[in-house]
This record gives sequence, structure tokens and C-alpha cells, in this order.
Amino acid sequence: MRPLIYAWPGNEALAAVLARELSAEIGQWTMRRFPDGETYVRLLSAPADRHVVLACGLQQPDDKCISVYFAASTARELGARSVGLVTPYLAYMRQDARFNPGEAVASRTFARWLSGCVDWLATLDPHLHRHASLSEIYSVPTVVASSTAAISRWIVANVADPLVVGPDAESVQWVSAVAAAAACPYVVLQKTRHGDASVAIEIPRIADAWRTRTPVLVDDIISTARTLATAVSHLRAAGMPAPVCIGVHALFRADALQALQAAGARQIVTCNSIAHATSAIDVLPDVARAAQDLFIKTVAPDTRAGV
Repeated sequence: MRPLIYAWPGNEALAAVLARELSAEIGQWTMRRFPDGETYVRLLSAPADRHVVLACGLQQPDDKCISVYFAASTARELGARSVGLVTPYLAYMRQDARFNPGEAVASRTFARWLSGCVDWLATLDPHLHRHASLSEIYSVPTVVASSTAAISRWIVANVADPLVVGPDAESVQWVSAVAAAAACPYVVLQKTRHGDASVAIEIPRIADAWRTRTPVLVDDIISTARTLATAVSHLRAAGMPAPVCIGVHALFRADALQALQAAGARQIVTCNSIAHATSAIDVLPDVARAAQDLFIKTVAPDTRAGV
């Protein structure tokens, strides 16, 4: 039987792309809150003997995780052959160490919980800093789609003479790949973080031949946007053209968008891993293809024959 997809509100576009790539059916389900705030979940499309796929971006995860758990558990109780999660944004990856005594290492704790909830996981560019790969903390098969190709195509189509700029040393490998695919040079800034909304940026010497190029700042997550806003201000003060800012995951807390605009960004663009007014780079097909590849290799190899 065809795989069955349950899509969370706001994830309908992802579900449509997954349905095409996996030759799947989009299932019907309902979720609501009881008057006391508890969550109600009902699977209207029967999951018995089906491979189930949950399509749910995990931004603002605390509002979603209980419904993910209820849906996955209910699908298994009702006879699902497997339950996978496709989430373009994977939450709780940034607290990846115990920086102060008594802190929860959220990335590991969340990974243990989610690994017990689903059988496989597909995501896009998770915030891997102190973890070399998701397999270090997840015990289920995982796959990571990359936004590099989509971002590079957008840069080539929309920015003349770009100079790709990474916000910190952690971005070297990723930014270099974007620049290589866009056939342009890149530089990496030096960042010192003093708090959630306080950073210091140092700009390395930029070759004279590159100083008239349009800086394209690329970051994986735009949350408070203080890193990008500080970088934009420094680049403008150094006499560079107004930068273009690209983010993969558009969290945009509080006044983040306004801070980037006020700093002097020429344009602010994000991928649609999280739907936002700035979303202009379509990465959902990349996520769906990665999910299809993992699904066929590790979950249901018989689907190659259309079973």
C-alpha cells in the first residue's frame, strides 16, 4: 500500500512534495485543544499496514511535540508498519553542551526522546556544531538535506558579482560550498558571542578586487538577527555595497527583521524550510528527495517495485 502522510497545519506544501516523491497519499487527521489546554488527536485515515510519514516543521517545538508523539504512538497502536518524521527545521540543536552547571544538554535529551517516537527522520541543515552528525545523538536512521544548491542557484540568478560572506568560523565549510557552486569568492568573519543578543564581529582584510562586489551574508538560522545585523553594519562602514542577507531557517524573533533592515541590508531572503514573508528559496524538493532516499534504503526497499 502507498505511504500515508499526515501534515501539520502550515506544512501542506511539504506534504504535497512528499506525496509526489514518495507516491504517497495525504491522510486526514484532526488535532485540537480541550478547554483545559490538553491536546486531542484523531487519525481519520486508517494507518493500519501503512508506512506513515509525519510532515511537521519543529519551529516553536513545545507547541507541536505532544501532538507528534500522540500521532506517532496512535499510528503504531493502529497497525502502522513504520512511522517517520520529515521536519525541515529540527529543534533543540543549539544547546549542544553544558555551558553552565546544571544545564540540560537539550540536543541529546531531545534526540533520545524523538528517537523513541519515530523510526526515521529527515531534515534540512540542522545546527551541527559540537555534533559531527545526527547519528551521534539520534539512534534512528536520519538524513540531512542541504540547502547549498538552492541557495547557490538563487545567488547566481539574483546577485551580480557576489562575495559570499560567512558570519563565523563555524560556517567555513558550508559557505565555501555555496561560493564554489555559485562560482564566486568568499570570506569568513570572526565572531565573539557575549550573549543571546550580543555579538562582536571582526572583518578580515578583503582583497581590493572584491571590495566592489555585493556581499551576500549566509547564515543557517536567523533568530534575533544580531549576528547578521552587526555584520551588515560593519560591512557598510567598511565601504562595501549594501549586503544581501540569506538565512536557511527564518525564525525571526521580536524585532529581528527590522534590525536587519535598519542595519542597511539591501535584501533579506530565506529558504522556505519555515514559511515567512522573506521565503524566496524553495528547498522543499531537496528535503523530499532526501526523505525518499532514506525511506527506500532503510524503511521500505520494496517500494522500488511499487509495492
